Amino acid sequence: MRRAKTTGAVQAIRAAAHNARAMQITLKLFATLTDYLPAHARVGNQIDLDVAETDTIHDILAPFALPPKLVHLVLVNGHYIAPEVRGTTCLKEGDALAIWPPIAGG
Repeated sequence: MRRAKTTGAVQAIRAAAHNARAMQITLKLFATLTDYLPAHARVGNQIDLDVAETDTIHDILAPFALPPKLVHLVLVNGHYIAPEVRGTTCLKEGDALAIWPPIAGG
């Protein structure tokens, strides 16, 4: 399984490349998606990220190489974000982006 290699420096460089002000958000990955977080973040299933204010949800998730079919339920501060607007939805300082894979049960 691929694992993210994101660091504060990588996030800062990406923010500068977008020529936008950096801000901090929290990314939370649940269930099997926690394997895509850096090792130190897996226990709490979340990581604080510095992102550009112009970054969309797709931009924020790209460095983590999550398989698209596993990015099922996306919430920002507890509000559902439909797949068709994830490429245009930007976050704000302090937002929490939470991602769940499809869940099966019975």
